[in-house]
Amino acid sequence: MASPLTDDEFTEFVHATWPGLYRTAYLMLGDHQLAEDLVQTALAKTYASWRKVKEPAAAPSYARVVLANTAASWFRRRSWRNEHPTEQLPEGAVHGDPSTRPAVVDALRTLAPRQRAVIVLRYYDDLSVREVATALGISEGTVKSQTSDALARLRTQLGDAVAPQTLGATHD
Repeated sequence: MASPLTDDEFTEFVHATWPGLYRTAYLMLGDHQLAEDLVQTALAKTYASWRKVKEPAAAPSYARVVLANTAASWFRRRSWRNEHPTEQLPEGAVHGDPSTRPAVVDALRTLAPRQRAVIVLRYYDDLSVREVATALGISEGTVKSQTSDALARLRTQLGDAVAPQTLGATHD
């Protein structure tokens, strides 16, 4: 039986996984400060269970699931769903070259939080439908319907060249 991982190993783990966790969090939340908060919270929760980790290779996946679960709990908060008033309505479509990264990030921001989380976990982190369902605490059917709705909205904003009709058609 392997011994528990040490605090020094956790420090190495944080340095190695922070960039990927941060990118995932940013794509899920669309805000740099909230993404940093989410990663910090997820890593704190991971550290609380660190002594139980026996296999170092499993730690990044565990941290990503903790990150997704934490984000999902944030999305369920009543304050998260509040609309923020603005003087002008946002543009209906993204202008410029839709294949550029800023356009995609801007389009992701228009999605509902759960849809954004599903899209990021499915297509950025390359998780299966089952893994996304487990990470977010929702059914596989909900993952599929949220994916379909989100991709339809992204297609409207970015065009088929960025989000083709075949994307998301497989049900694994």
